[in-house]
Amino acid sequence: MKKSGLLNSEIAKMVDDLRHTDRFIIGDCGLPVPENVKEIDISLKQGTPSFYSVLETILAEVAVEKVVLADEIKENNPALYEQVTPLFSTIEYVSHEEFKQLSQGVKAIIRTGEVTPYANIILQSAVIF
Repeated sequence: MKKSGLLNSEIAKMVDDLRHTDRFIIGDCGLPVPENVKEIDISLKQGTPSFYSVLETILAEVAVEKVVLADEIKENNPALYEQVTPLFSTIEYVSHEEFKQLSQGVKAIIRTGEVTPYANIILQSAVIF
């Protein structure tokens, strides 16, 4: 049995298969998942696991060069916005509608139990050399 790191085998496999510029989403439990995109549902109940706890775990495993957030997070979820933005040097902001359009091109969407508004992020993998 694995001793540390990502224990969820689906997420670990997705991370292992990431290449430079591949994108995936960590999202709240309400974000729609396009039919052509793999959904990794780790939600247990409202709030569990939280968006931020999943993000922290993923960032320990994945090199990220850029992220995309819905512009609406600034006004509608300022606490999460203040928690997330210091983690990244390159953040692109789009409307929530555009965010949902961009979700059609990601490798996977990790569905958390998060129930706060606009708790969704697109992460773009970096190259490590």
